[in-house]
Amino acid sequence: MSLYNSSYHYFLLLGQLINLYLRISVKVRSDYFDELRAATDAVKIIVENIQGTYDVVDNDVAGNPELSVVYDHAAIGQAGLSSGAISRLMRLHTDGEVVAFMRDKGEKVELRVRAAPRKQARIEDLLSDPVALPDGGSTTLGSMVIANKGNSRGLIRRYDFRRSISVEAEIDDQVTDTVSANNAIRDEWQKISAQFPNTNLDFSGELDDIQESLDSMPILFLFGIGLMYLILATQFRSYFQPMLILTTVPMAFIGVVIGLLLTNNPISLYTLYGIIALTGIAVNAAIVLIDAANTRIAAGMRPLHATVYAARRRVVPIIMTTTTTIAGLFSLAVGLGGKSLLWGPVASSIVAGLGVATLLTLFVVPVLYRLFMRGHAATMEATDSRILAAER
Repeated sequence: MSLYNSSYHYFLLLGQLINLYLRISVKVRSDYFDELRAATDAVKIIVENIQGTYDVVDNDVAGNPELSVVYDHAAIGQAGLSSGAISRLMRLHTDGEVVAFMRDKGEKVELRVRAAPRKQARIEDLLSDPVALPDGGSTTLGSMVIANKGNSRGLIRRYDFRRSISVEAEIDDQVTDTVSANNAIRDEWQKISAQFPNTNLDFSGELDDIQESLDSMPILFLFGIGLMYLILATQFRSYFQPMLILTTVPMAFIGVVIGLLLTNNPISLYTLYGIIALTGIAVNAAIVLIDAANTRIAAGMRPLHATVYAARRRVVPIIMTTTTTIAGLFSLAVGLGGKSLLWGPVASSIVAGLGVATLLTLFVVPVLYRLFMRGHAATMEATDSRILAAER
């Protein structure tokens, strides 16, 4: 658990140091739309006044034009009609009314009665349609309703069971950062929050997504390392040799740092995922070396000769496999044919990390393996001597 906590704080601190959060996302929440819209406009003004913010927008999209009508019951009563009759007339003049069903080749078909189609330039023209009265006279739909023209809600968003509008803005990382900007928004909101008693701000969203990803990274990393150790321990039937193979992981991290410095790329969320993926790629060369050395020792070769043999005979296959992997990612890493801001740093970190890890593996792993096998051989000889002495 302590290792997990230390990894968590490391990644969190790393994200703050490299200014991983470069965007503001604030949710304005209220149960009353008029107050919500006014509060959103106030928050946008606050964000626009913060130094280093630009492209301030919200996600409240206007819908289609609509005509809302309210029945004038007094006028309807004087005309000798009912609210139900007016509702039916409105349906007949717009969508129509389904009066029967029939089947055509097994398919259900509606029989709909509606007014003759007309090309109306304005939706208000519907109110001028004539309506026959019971006494033989006529009037219009507009004389029996109170009409208001406006725009419908494009999309009603809710967050935690309350209506919400998100205010978002980009941040100039040379001027400010998300943490400072959010603190400034909170301070300014406290000054005007009394004007919007039913509204509150929620700063979750993108920060929550990034935080969730950062929280999962230590678990993914430790899970991957543990799973690799179990597989290698089962394959090599040794507790120490898997640890020897996993020493290539910090070697790969050295290459990642070098690669990011050479390409002038920052450590991003995607780059961290690439680093975790690199841990499973960088161990291949060490596996090939140690497996070859173990095979020669099992055939009767001395550990020193087996180590030299494995390093000499496996250098070409290791370089070939590494080169093909690097070649596949090289175009993406250097931006041939178009540079990717998201996947370019990931590819460059994998390419640099794999290259440096392979070179270091060819020199460091044989030395560590020789030291381990020499100590292991000495331990085995001492054990055999004690067994012989006990038998005598």
